[in-house]
Amino acid sequence: MDHHTRSEPEQLQPEQLQSAPGTEQTARARMTRRRWVAAVSVGSTLLAAAGFAASQVIKSPAQAAADTKPPAADVLTAPVERRVLKETVVLRGTVAAGQSVTVAPVASGGEGAAEPVVTKLPVNAGDTIRAGQLLLEVSGRPVFVLKGELPVYRDLKPGAKGDDVAQLQNALRNLGHGTGNDPSGTFRAGTKSALQAFYAGLGYDPRPAVDDDGEAVKAAEQGVRSAERALEQAQSAADAAAPSPSGTPADGEDGTDTGGGGGGDSEARRAVEWAQEDLQTARQNLTDAQAAAGPMLPAGEVVFLPGFPARVDSVSGAVGARVTAGVMTVSAGRLVVRGYLQERQKGLVRAGQRVEILAERSGTTVPGKVRSVSETLDEGQEQDGTSEDGSDGERAPAATQGYPVVVEPDKPLDRALAGQEVRLTVEAGSTDGKALVVPVTAVSVGSDGKSAVTVVAADGTQRRVQVRAGTQGDGYVAVVPLGTGRLAPGALVVTGIRQAPGGGA
Repeated sequence: MDHHTRSEPEQLQPEQLQSAPGTEQTARARMTRRRWVAAVSVGSTLLAAAGFAASQVIKSPAQAAADTKPPAADVLTAPVERRVLKETVVLRGTVAAGQSVTVAPVASGGEGAAEPVVTKLPVNAGDTIRAGQLLLEVSGRPVFVLKGELPVYRDLKPGAKGDDVAQLQNALRNLGHGTGNDPSGTFRAGTKSALQAFYAGLGYDPRPAVDDDGEAVKAAEQGVRSAERALEQAQSAADAAAPSPSGTPADGEDGTDTGGGGGGDSEARRAVEWAQEDLQTARQNLTDAQAAAGPMLPAGEVVFLPGFPARVDSVSGAVGARVTAGVMTVSAGRLVVRGYLQERQKGLVRAGQRVEILAERSGTTVPGKVRSVSETLDEGQEQDGTSEDGSDGERAPAATQGYPVVVEPDKPLDRALAGQEVRLTVEAGSTDGKALVVPVTAVSVGSDGKSAVTVVAADGTQRRVQVRAGTQGDGYVAVVPLGTGRLAPGALVVTGIRQAPGGGA
């Protein structure tokens, strides 16, 4: 046996352990120590975890204040500019002719006439119309359009005089119907003949000025005939009472004076004179009756427009509909733009202000000026709230009330724009030359009621400069520094505060 070989430790069998009490006690002590070490290790781990959890929930007052303070602020600035500032009012408008007329005819009814109804409607909205054209028919009577500046306000009958008669005569002559030797502005035989021919061209008979089936003229003619007979009788009596050819009065056969001493002759002469006067009166009555007779132009059958071609803007009536209001709207003359100002805008716009007219479909602009601003609120105007490109723009919402405004372009607008919507930019105010300009949000009012701006220096320091605000427009305001305050173009002024993302400790 090799004595240098290391022997394996000898394993004790259970029965051997029982025969060795000291060895068993030693093993048990070792196991107890191991258990305590494990328990201490687990407890330390648990305490560490509890401490970490507590550190996430329980904070010091300083830490809590740091965590709850607002994020760091970022100042928004804008540069001071020096330029001309214009105050503008933007609104929507519709291109229309200079004169717009609502056609609301009233049929002249006779005996047994019913409520007027539309019996013919040959035009549609958007149609172009010419002078002398039939617009519609009401209860069998025509309504047509003629050229003229004056609106119709009365029936024009034979014998009438005035500027409106002269307007009618000019309109008839322009259509090829001469008025003869009638003086301008006097409705006589030549004008009657022209009016008769015009109505015949439309296919209608004109209304008679005297609706008596000619009885007045007939009576006057009968009066002339009666006066003529009376004169003949008076003349015959006077001839019988005249002296005989021998120079003596016509006596009886016995030579007695049957004439009452010549008195009968003078009475006969007076009878002739009276008969002549009666005939003259009868003839004048006939002249007057004939002058009053003939065609007339009822006010309800004509619409005067200043120029042609004209346009039918809208048609609200229909054949068979009762005429209770306007049937259609027609317009003529130079194109203008009609819009509506809201209450907040009305005080800024007045006649004479410059306007930019933008036709958005074509992109063309035309300068113009405000011709008129109504003082009366139009409560019936409805306006779409969406622009043609689908955006909201400046168009007023539906059913918006407004004050009518008319804009006149400096040069004629394309006739194709009639009926289209355009954008109007009214120059409501302007600075007198170049001025210091800042965004409106840069001006603040202090507790003392004074306006000021805050200027930010290159190093971040800030100083307030008291200012006087002036003209506003397009989000900017003209300012003038007051006192010793200094404000120069290019300086940065505070316009707001922006919260920095992820700010805070």
